[in-house]
Amino acid sequence: MGKLTVLALRGVMVALLAGSLFVQAVMVPLLAIDMEELDTEVAHLRTPTLVITVLGLVAAQIVLVCVWRLVTMVRRGTVFSRGAFRYVDVVTGAFCAAALLVFAFGVVLAPGEAVPPGVVLLVGGVGLAVLGVALVVLVLRMLLAQAVARDVEAKRMQVELDGVI
Repeated sequence: MGKLTVLALRGVMVALLAGSLFVQAVMVPLLAIDMEELDTEVAHLRTPTLVITVLGLVAAQIVLVCVWRLVTMVRRGTVFSRGAFRYVDVVTGAFCAAALLVFAFGVVLAPGEAVPPGVVLLVGGVGLAVLGVALVVLVLRMLLAQAVARDVEAKRMQVELDGVI
């Protein structure tokens, strides 16, 4: 991975992390204030919406930190090690948690007439897409496991070859 690529990726991740912290610190409290003025028929949506929003932001921040660590491992040439699995597993878990949060948001929106059924269906589709990302990360973890196994085997064979020579 080239230095420019790593620098660009880290720049994007810093911007995303800063943006998520801004949303958490400024936008969520403003949303909470705006939601105090809701009609009584949708007032029950306030607390679950705010909690789901904050937890979703935390899941995104966890993914960003883990990807940062994985990029660092790639840069150092240590990504094909057992240590990388910890970060990939956390990313998978964070995406699964995010999918559950999106599905929970759909459940919160579903009862009553306040939100059209099409919107709830769209939220369910987004939850399915986020779960799909978790499955893609899981497949990539399996590829990483194969690469680590091949790397270990190549090192073992190199040691044997060095012993013969």
